Amino acid sequence: MLNWIESRTGFVSMTKDFLTEDIPGGASYWYVFGSATLFAMILQITTGIFLTFFYAPSAATAWESTKYIYDHPFMHAVLSIHYWGASAMIALVFLHMLQVVIWGAYKSPRELQWIVGVLLMLVTLVLGLTGYLLPWDMDAYFASQVAINLTTTMPIIGQAIQQFTQDGTVMGTLTINRFFGLHVWLMPALLVLLVGAHLAIFRHNGPAGPAVEDPRPLRPGRFWPDQMWMDAAASFIVFVIILFLATFFPPFLDAKADPNNATFVPYPAWYFLDLFGLLQVVPGDYEIVGSIIIPGIATLILVLLPWLDRSTTRDVGSRRGILLTTAVSLVIIWSLTIWAQMGIVQKEAAAPAGPAPAMAATTTSTGPGGAGGAGNAAAAQTPQDTAGQKVFTTNCSSCHGADGKGVPGAFPPLAGNPVVTGDPKKLVDIIQNGLQGAVSVNGQSYHGQMPSWKASLSKADVANVATYIRHAWGNSGSAVKVSDVK
Repeated sequence: MLNWIESRTGFVSMTKDFLTEDIPGGASYWYVFGSATLFAMILQITTGIFLTFFYAPSAATAWESTKYIYDHPFMHAVLSIHYWGASAMIALVFLHMLQVVIWGAYKSPRELQWIVGVLLMLVTLVLGLTGYLLPWDMDAYFASQVAINLTTTMPIIGQAIQQFTQDGTVMGTLTINRFFGLHVWLMPALLVLLVGAHLAIFRHNGPAGPAVEDPRPLRPGRFWPDQMWMDAAASFIVFVIILFLATFFPPFLDAKADPNNATFVPYPAWYFLDLFGLLQVVPGDYEIVGSIIIPGIATLILVLLPWLDRSTTRDVGSRRGILLTTAVSLVIIWSLTIWAQMGIVQKEAAAPAGPAPAMAATTTSTGPGGAGGAGNAAAAQTPQDTAGQKVFTTNCSSCHGADGKGVPGAFPPLAGNPVVTGDPKKLVDIIQNGLQGAVSVNGQSYHGQMPSWKASLSKADVANVATYIRHAWGNSGSAVKVSDVK
């Protein structure tokens, strides 16, 4: 049968050629990170396929279907393995790249192999980002909202990326479907293609071997059985660690996404904490530096590393500058990660237990014993305010926040905004016709895109929501009538 298959496919000889490959310097556990990463990818694809059988991608069903998975013992185990497998895969990608840097295996003739590896890292991070939204719980919603809003800081194409990923004026079913398509179809397809290209280039160039300069030939070794045994052992250890974490530290499902909760503190995945920390360091007016420029320069340096390294050999001693820069970068990354995590813990501890009230109490008292105290807050909300609050909650709160504070760098606050409390004609014009380009509010710059609501909201809706935001959060402005909108 093997001869019959070989005569018609050549698979037997190809397998034999693959398994009998010589390894410079012999088999080593230094080489297992690539194979362990491939194993993690296969594990993710397998568990992900099972999860799609139970997941329903819409705003009305995403959280409910995820909750069903949590309540199903077997599928909860699959979900937990998928959750920790994502972390394992990203960690292994970074370890594999770090090992390549230490050994100088990116140098000629392996430059393209390195570039494909950098692209694999980026695709893996996008997979982690797109999968984060799918449970549609509180953290998934608000953390993904921050990520989507950050794309607007990118020059020229930022607005297009934001429109593509959000797929609408607010986050909802269209957003979930867009992220689901990216996470389940497009990114895995790119990942498999890049892995195939990476392995093909690797087979063409052969293993790099240890980073030593020795006139004597290196001791050869065989891929089969020595290196394959080490790869299998390392992959098995990774699988055991994933099973342990999935069993004793299963992922947590927050309450269903509620855009009106203004007190929730989102917490990004650990592999994005360094970027989150960087954004906290950079001043608000220069958010583009932390969100686009520094990460972009870091990625460009990674891509160009084979040409930036001017050493003539792969010997560690001749590449002290590259290795020192790598060590400093790792210290900075982990410092930002730890600092960001500590900041999130502090914010969660300081956050109030429930959502902040959308309407601020309006008082008419001139003293503690006056007739118009804070207890009259309910009376301060007129029927027009109530109607406007419903319009705001449905259409506006996902960008400007239920508390009217907006999103730094992307969507300006409505609370304390002089445009909101100023000329009502200007406010109505912005609501109806939208707003393009950067704007400045109270000395802070914002780069989000305000869509036109003329086709979606009636003139009464525009008047009501304009009145509401001119009265809410301590704002003081006159009511807007339908005749004013006309």
